[in-house]
Amino acid sequence: MTGAMSAARAQEIAATFDLRALPPDFYANPYPVYDVLRHSSPIHRMPDGSYFLTRHADLVAVYRDAPSFSSDKKVEFEPKYGAQSALFEHHTTSLVFNDPPLHTRVRKLIMGALTRRAIADMEPGLIMLVDSLLDAIGAKGEGDLIEDFASAIPVEVIGNLLGVPHADRGPLRGWSLAILGALEPKLTPEQFELGNRSVTEFTDYLRTLVADRRQHPGNPEHDVLTRLIAQEDGETLTEAELLQNCVFILNAGHETTTNLIGNALVALTEQPQAKADLLSKQELLASDLIGLEAYLASVIDEFLRFESSNQLSNRRALKNTQIGGVNIAAGSLLTLCIGAANRDPEQFERPNELMLARSNNRHLAFGLGIHQCAGMSLARLEGRIAMGRFLQRFPHYRLSAPPTRGGRARFRGFLSAPFAVA
Repeated sequence: MTGAMSAARAQEIAATFDLRALPPDFYANPYPVYDVLRHSSPIHRMPDGSYFLTRHADLVAVYRDAPSFSSDKKVEFEPKYGAQSALFEHHTTSLVFNDPPLHTRVRKLIMGALTRRAIADMEPGLIMLVDSLLDAIGAKGEGDLIEDFASAIPVEVIGNLLGVPHADRGPLRGWSLAILGALEPKLTPEQFELGNRSVTEFTDYLRTLVADRRQHPGNPEHDVLTRLIAQEDGETLTEAELLQNCVFILNAGHETTTNLIGNALVALTEQPQAKADLLSKQELLASDLIGLEAYLASVIDEFLRFESSNQLSNRRALKNTQIGGVNIAAGSLLTLCIGAANRDPEQFERPNELMLARSNNRHLAFGLGIHQCAGMSLARLEGRIAMGRFLQRFPHYRLSAPPTRGGRARFRGFLSAPFAVA
């Protein structure tokens, strides 16, 4: 749940704001701190010399200017991970932390398997998956919103996209949490060791999977791994690029969707009027499938804005430039705070309120520009099906114990959220 924070405490944290030294109460509710920074220091210089950006307009400007702001993380990650580590190889080879031409080649291959038609074809299987999870929860009368529902959906969907056998999917979530956990601004030795081990174990597994897929290709219209292996218009990936971007596909698809579903279902328990309105609207549109889908799609976007799954992204200035009137020197590192931008009052009416009927919702939960999330349409579909069918099946669900936050600044979500169906 979102913990309360006094204005004085938010001012205190903002006055010495440092991503590498965040207090525990920040993780419970960072938004008051973001509000202070956006108002008093929207392009905030942190102790390490990097900049923390909180205004929607500034993030949009950076996202749209890829020639001036690089996503390549080699300079930033070498001192953090060491150039010979598995984490360094992964995070500097994956799609999200690269610039063209590697970014262009990999994105083109992935998007070929995530067309509108391909995603639409996934819907019947996704409904069956969600219903089977709901059946299992219903049989017990209780469960965990994260472990038994939110995290189970994307693991299966991404497992299907990569053609990972069901018997091999057990370690996927743990690998993903460890690898992404190592992206936190302050890295503990335990996080570093677990992240490196997870990359190594996952890529070792993928080598076997890739070898089998080379011998037995899948349908490239739906099988992302087959597409990544195959040559398309002269574009091929090296073995390292192939393996690390398979790891990336799992991580990106798992974390964001798990958090979207989990955050939304927990938020509704905190805001009973919003939940009642949503249930009423679902019932009203029950006979209008197209109208219901459109409504739920807009609701999912509001949850993405209100509690962005991915709170932070990063860029490096490639030349001397300006952002919001502030001079930025070449080589400067920037942290773009999506969570703050998505609550900017200059862009959103009553930004700290969950408004399910919000229109013109130009949130940045999926980024913008050439690095906008390749799987955003799939994530929206998963969110719409999961939320719609969960609420239809268990309209009176309630939390049976306080949920446990993930305790991370970059990714906002829960590790567990026990609940009862009535």
